[in-house]
Formats: sequence, C-alpha cells, structure tokens
Amino acid sequence: MNLRSFFRENTAQKAPLVLVTVFETAGSTYSKAGGRMLIDANGNFCGMLSGGCLEGDLVERAREVMASGTARVATYDLSGDDELWGLGVGCDGTMRMLLQPLSAESAYQPFAAISDVEDGAAPAVLATIIESDADEVPCGASALLRDGCVESYGLDDPVIELIVGEAQSSEPAWTHTLEHSGGCLRVLYATLTRSPALLVLGAGLDSEPLVRIATELGWRCTVVDHRPAYVDGRKYPEPTRSLCCDVERMSDEIDLSHFDMALVMSHRLASDRSYLAQLASTDIGYVGLLGPVARRKRLTSEIGDAAAQLEGRLHGPAGIRLGGRGPAPIALEIVAEMQKFLADRVEIRR
Repeated sequence: MNLRSFFRENTAQKAPLVLVTVFETAGSTYSKAGGRMLIDANGNFCGMLSGGCLEGDLVERAREVMASGTARVATYDLSGDDELWGLGVGCDGTMRMLLQPLSAESAYQPFAAISDVEDGAAPAVLATIIESDADEVPCGASALLRDGCVESYGLDDPVIELIVGEAQSSEPAWTHTLEHSGGCLRVLYATLTRSPALLVLGAGLDSEPLVRIATELGWRCTVVDHRPAYVDGRKYPEPTRSLCCDVERMSDEIDLSHFDMALVMSHRLASDRSYLAQLASTDIGYVGLLGPVARRKRLTSEIGDAAAQLEGRLHGPAGIRLGGRGPAPIALEIVAEMQKFLADRVEIRR
C-alpha cells in the first residue's frame, strides 16, 4: 500500500495520524531528506525510513506526539552503533526527522495538501518549520506555495514572507535558516510534484499484476478497453480508474496530456495499431508495446508517418529482461523499465 492509500483509509474513519519526515541525514542512511512515512494510532505504518530498524521506536514516539498534539524532532545517530549494545544495523549514519500530528480537526494538513498534489493537482513547494527559537512560531507549522498563492497551516504573514523569499531551488528537498525577530527558524522545503501517471490500453488478465505493482509505487493508473466484459471483470486496486470506450475515440475520451507513460497491451493488432497512431501525436515520454520485435515492426509500418513521431519513445517489446514466465514476471519487467525511464528523466532535468 502506498502513502496516499494508507492516508485515505485512515481519514475516511477520521482517525489520527502522525507524519514523519526526514529533514537531515549524514553518512550512510536508508532515506534522504524529504522521505516520509505515516503512522496510525494502532502503531501501523506505511513507508519506511530506515529499512525497519528505527520504525518501532518511531511508533512509540508517534504515540507521544498524538497524545500531546505537538510536533517533535527525533534524532538517530547510528555512526557508533555496534552489534552487541546498539541496534546492529550497520548504517553508520545520522538521521533527523520531524514528527507532526495529523487529525480531522486540522484537516490532516499538511499531508492532505501533499496527497492533493501527488493525485494530480498543480506542483507546489511545502515549507515546514523544523526548528524554531521563536515562541510564536511552532515547530511543525507549514505553508504550501503554489501558483503564486500561499496556504498557511499555522504561520502568520511576516513568517510567510520570509519563507517565500527562500523557496527557490531545483532540489527535491533542502533546508534553510531564516532570521526572525523572535529568533532563528530552520525551514525544510520540499518540492511536491504529481505522482507518475500510467495509461494502460488493454484490460486483459495480465493488466492486473501490472497495475498492482504500479499502484504500490504510488503511480496513478488508468486502464482503458473497448470490451465491457474486460473492464467489468478486472479487480484493480483503488484508486485505479477504468474506462470502456471505443478504440478509435480513445484520444477524444481521455486527456492524454496528463500521462507520463502508456502501455499498449490489448493483444489485438487492429486495436494496438490505432492506439499507437493516437499516442504518436502526444508528448508521452514512454510508450510500451507488448509482443515481439516483429510485431512492433509490423505495427509501426502500418501507421505510416506517425511511426516517426514515436522514435525514441516506443519500447517494444516493453520491459527489461529479468527472466521468468507469466503475467507477474512480465509485469515486473515492464514496470522496471518504466521506473528507469522516470529516474532518467529526473536526472536529465537536474
């Protein structure tokens, strides 16, 4: 289960949560600044920040944060950890984390805003106070900066003005110390972007493991098929969107500009030909096609000039060869190639 699904399950019951965010690391650590996890009142958690060695202690700290309703910082120095008296994790690093209480009374902010952006809202920057010498500026207070507007969660205008002035960076997460009249403020800035969006064209049985793996990674999945029985007969994890529409009208029914990746897997030549022709005119960076090389060559030759628009984007057969047979191993191979595409895209942007 990904963080957003865990969040939705708990908020539907108006249950309290604690958001844990890594804001500083040194040495070898499992997570880096910006890493997050959620913990519920029963000690269940989603996300891992240390590979499992610190999560038990974080659960106990989270209970204290829920009880007090006050954010707090946890520091773990594993640089001198040993097997006999320490945790024996061998990470040889230091991690500092902020634990923030989330409740229905506070509208589950700021994670509600984080989830909103990842679900497809406009990108934003989340600024969170992680250390404060000013009595009037509480640790854990935050502000969301989006489209020139600011949504404040516990911060007044003078502090917001300071925060906005330092909210420029290409990094996914960074910290900055601000001078305030009441004392120094240390702020964690985190760039929030939409989670990857995957369009699956074909709702055969082999689409189920693929969508399950993609959803586990936090991707937003949409499955399309022209066969009602296929669409109705599949069991996809929430919140997968599944649609039944005519193959030739697919691009009219769906806004293709919202997708980062597409996978053509209807297992019908006519359908796949039409899907490829429609995808050719989009900016979708990864277009995968099931089937052997000969099938790809046949389909690209049949769509004529549109094939040139797919050059450098079309992956057929889709996937990184890992070995194994059947829908699940093939799904893993395809998702692995998509994950590499996403990682390479981030590096290029940097």
